[in-house]
Amino acid sequence: MTQAKKKAIVIGSGVAGLSAAAYLAKGNYEVTILEKNDSEGGRARQFKADGFTFDMGPSWYWMPDVFEKFYQDFGFTTSDFYELIRLDPSYRVIAKNGEAVEIPANMNELEALFEKFEPGSAERLRKFLNEAAYKYEVGINDLVYKPSLSLMEFADLRLLKGLLKMDVLSNMRKHVRSVVSHPFLQELMEFPVLFLGALPENTPALYSLMNHADFTLGTWYPQGGMYNIIEAFVKVAQAQGAKLCLNQEVLKIVSENGIAKGVQTQTDYFEADVIIGAADYHHIDQHILEPAQRSYSANYWDKRKLAPSCLLYYVGINKRLKNAVHHTLFFDTDFGLHSHEIYTQPKWPSNPLFYASVPSVTDPSVAPEGCENLFLLIPIAPGIEGDTEAIREAYFVKIMNRLEQQLAEPILPHVIYKRSYSVSDFKNDYHAFKGNAYGLANTLDQTAILKPSLKSKKIKNLYYAGQLTVPGPGVPPSIISGKVAAMQVFKEIGN
Repeated sequence: MTQAKKKAIVIGSGVAGLSAAAYLAKGNYEVTILEKNDSEGGRARQFKADGFTFDMGPSWYWMPDVFEKFYQDFGFTTSDFYELIRLDPSYRVIAKNGEAVEIPANMNELEALFEKFEPGSAERLRKFLNEAAYKYEVGINDLVYKPSLSLMEFADLRLLKGLLKMDVLSNMRKHVRSVVSHPFLQELMEFPVLFLGALPENTPALYSLMNHADFTLGTWYPQGGMYNIIEAFVKVAQAQGAKLCLNQEVLKIVSENGIAKGVQTQTDYFEADVIIGAADYHHIDQHILEPAQRSYSANYWDKRKLAPSCLLYYVGINKRLKNAVHHTLFFDTDFGLHSHEIYTQPKWPSNPLFYASVPSVTDPSVAPEGCENLFLLIPIAPGIEGDTEAIREAYFVKIMNRLEQQLAEPILPHVIYKRSYSVSDFKNDYHAFKGNAYGLANTLDQTAILKPSLKSKKIKNLYYAGQLTVPGPGVPPSIISGKVAAMQVFKEIGN
């Protein structure tokens, strides 16, 4: 007689939720993914308007090996779902003096660029990247696949030897300054840690592994848009037997004697033998669970250091831009001041750095013929008050003027579509804690076992995945987070 499958509920259909669902379904669970919104993908959703196709969140495709490893776990490969293109230049940086510097994909050209700014720096860069490659190998293949429930997980010879070489106790600012002294090169090398949500001086030097991801592994783009990743993950999960239910917001987790029995949405009740919360961890812990079921106090959450939120613009213009590249980082203002206004004295930024993506340069399918698709992002402090239309419009004009100046052509008169998105939208659409965009900052005191646990402290069969738990923020870490949570389920509950 065939034994009935255990039932698993995954809350949230972002990258981490879809990853967890795929692994659970492959492990012979009857999996149901519950998504509060009317489309899957979480922060990586997509919308279409006036002939334009906009990716709503992630726009950088780094660490292609992590995606490939996920697909291969289910008998697929990346090319089964989309064509992956390496960008060259990887991106453009606008320096403080207004100079536009393109970061080449070719390593020899990159070393020549470093030499141009600082003679002798290429050799030091080479050594730095060799160390970063080692950190990536140990960090991505060993450390981040640990559930971080106990220090004993790290007590094997390879990891202990590795930790000695990982610069865990040093910080990125000090590490970078040991390699280069030119301010532009320092900012360029510190840029990748902005994805981790903390100042370079508060980010462990371990995360120079991100420079390996940037300079060595490269910046890629899935033709058709980043939403192709979500569509691929849905196909993988469904191929294993997982079921996706949209417009099903979880309102309550029903438990008995410390064991979850199911979840209640606004319309239905779903039984469960195991639950993975891949929606906002804080929201599940503080708002879905009853006080006696919560792992953490409100005070604990208030003390967490969050990665930034964002002020985003999705813009369509009725002409092609002559000098645009796919990714441009505007580092033409005071990096230190903007960082201070995000992390140490939160306020709306005085003169923000910003990021511009023009995916239609690489992929004309995301805009009508003769038009251009723009995605603009200003990092801002999480939890900031005063997210009004007037504020959004003022910043839009400010950064568009800088974009026009850099590209040396008018853009504002050609805007035919515009939508903004910021703190209040992150809260409404994702229940994002303090309206954060990226999750929990990867500071030393919020690394590994010091992050919110992937396992509930009060409910035996409730687990978590996503950017507020291990291994941290970003699309590749979220893929890994879903797998780690599923593997812990198999270890403790079986498959």
